[in-house]
Amino acid sequence: MRNPVRLFTSFVVILCFSLPACAWEHWGGDRGGSRFSPLAQITPLNVDRLVRAWEFRTGDLDSRAGEVMRRTKFQATPLFVEDSLIFCSPFNEVIALDPGSGVQKWRHDPKISTDQRPANRYNCRGVAYWVDARAAENAACRARIFMATNDARVIALDARTGMRCADFSGNGEIKIDTGIPLEWPGEFQITSAPVIARDIVIVGSAISDNRKVEAPPGTVRAFDARTGRPRWVFDPLLHDGITAGHANVWAPMSADEEKGLVLLPTSSPSPDFWGGKRPGNNDYANSVVALRAETGERVWSFQTVHHDVWDYDLPAQPTLARIETGDGPRDVVIQPTKQGFVFVLDRDTGKPIWRVEERAVPQGGAEGEQLSPTQPFPTHVPALLPQQISSDDVFGLVPFWDREACRAQVASARNDGLYTPPSTQGTVVFPMTGGGVNWGGAAFDPVHQILYANTTRAIHIVKLLPRAAVADGFNPPPGHDFGRQQGAPFAMTRTVALSPLGLLCNKPPWGEMVAVDLKAGRILWRSRVGTTEDRAPLGIALPFGTPLVSGVAITAGGLVFTGAMDAYLRAFDAQSGRELWQGRLPVPGVANPMTYMWKGEQYVAIGAGGHSESGTTIGDSVVAFRLARPGEAPSLMSRTIDRPGGRFTSGAIAAGLVVLLMVIAVWRWRRRRARGM
Repeated sequence: MRNPVRLFTSFVVILCFSLPACAWEHWGGDRGGSRFSPLAQITPLNVDRLVRAWEFRTGDLDSRAGEVMRRTKFQATPLFVEDSLIFCSPFNEVIALDPGSGVQKWRHDPKISTDQRPANRYNCRGVAYWVDARAAENAACRARIFMATNDARVIALDARTGMRCADFSGNGEIKIDTGIPLEWPGEFQITSAPVIARDIVIVGSAISDNRKVEAPPGTVRAFDARTGRPRWVFDPLLHDGITAGHANVWAPMSADEEKGLVLLPTSSPSPDFWGGKRPGNNDYANSVVALRAETGERVWSFQTVHHDVWDYDLPAQPTLARIETGDGPRDVVIQPTKQGFVFVLDRDTGKPIWRVEERAVPQGGAEGEQLSPTQPFPTHVPALLPQQISSDDVFGLVPFWDREACRAQVASARNDGLYTPPSTQGTVVFPMTGGGVNWGGAAFDPVHQILYANTTRAIHIVKLLPRAAVADGFNPPPGHDFGRQQGAPFAMTRTVALSPLGLLCNKPPWGEMVAVDLKAGRILWRSRVGTTEDRAPLGIALPFGTPLVSGVAITAGGLVFTGAMDAYLRAFDAQSGRELWQGRLPVPGVANPMTYMWKGEQYVAIGAGGHSESGTTIGDSVVAFRLARPGEAPSLMSRTIDRPGGRFTSGAIAAGLVVLLMVIAVWRWRRRRARGM
């Protein structure tokens, strides 16, 4: 009997030559963010034949001032629609490329100001695509691209030409009313792609954290996709008896067109690390919220953190899937978190598919704080990463120097495990506030029922500063974020725990891909992703993994593709987790990859522009790979990983010894210099 999975994938690939369903038409691959493609031309058996097909540069690196480029994050994922790849630059330029050559077809520049200093850097994760089923086949703007901007506009463009859709609010754009006056223009922006359901365009917002108690509201806004007419608004925070703002939706949203639902991953209320003026659980914040797409009516909500004071908001797009639970198939919402939890909820009711326990958590918050005595813990799917760390479990290349420095940082702070409240002593927050699964989200293989996610492991030290100690001109120590939290009795600082060598204080891996069998509630494999090659002296590639804020793309061909904080696109075997291939990029690809079929060839593409907040090299490229054609020489820009664990083992040990000797030599030289020798 023939393998039914192979029969399925072969059938789907044949259909992909003619059906738009196999196109990457939405930011997460489909409306539900599964990041799964039924394409199967590239497989573990031929992935070593991948070559660079083309590279496109936006030109930002040449045309923008250096200081402006150092405030960018290139996180866009192209869509494959209307025979084009369409994406946005960090400055909200929308660009359409020829899928086979990478040649520009059209470009639209909304001319956003580069003087606004947006709080979350210049960033545009993607655009949205919509077809007006009522319009004539060749009508202008029948197919539209929607983008939300850093300066709080929603813009509608003709997907074929890039021209403004004049019937959308009169001039092709809407200017968002932020609700209250802003401290500066960049305090409020929109960084994630809109979501579209039932002919309604829905946008969230990204708002500067920890500025003040009475911050801008996190209103979600909906507009008619044809006219731009406002349809509804939804504030994710219940304001009865509390003083707070935010609870915004900065992460990508999902939509269920058939059920008429839009799924929101909401953030924490303001400010993040002290909630004395917002008593209670702060309902609908830190929650998955299902709304009626046409009316904004709340259908259900599920809160993943009660009364958040750790910045453990929901950063990831809810993944919509149909899974086999053991009691029959169910339509579900899969929500990963910064803590490494995976909540699986019924899509119609929001009730957990498997039991979630309310467990007691550390108490004794700062003065005026009213912590929740319990927090929700999933019981079926294990946490994707460790959730506690001790001062004896830190990392360092030199035991009595950098490791001791790390140990001292952790030992000096309050550290009672997950959900230890912020304190004036300083508190260990592990996983860090940017840890676990971030905005890249998870991916779900509907054939094998496996969930894949990138995760980050790092330590934050968060410290509350009494208001009297924070003068108007206060400057935090180097390497510390500072939040004034105006209106609260405490300001705050936050820093990543680093050794004197600049290495993370927690033991590697620092970035890891995880595969989970949801039905069994079992982690199938873990694989480190990334090396120190593009950060360490002499390009030494230690296999520590890198922080992974971006996500993955999976294919019916049995591969998982991902970028990292080093300059490679990688392919992993979806079944075993073995790293099979690396494709060199001009700079790190800190964006979600995607895949598409063009003229009989499967391509894999990724935005490669770096990530200024993480200190990577900055660029402005989109790069695509495909299988080598007959007679085409293998590319020198890619390489095969020919054994489990990658190209490391003895090589990694040797490189580590080299680094260790270099560190000791520098340390001894500094000591001699300090003594005047």
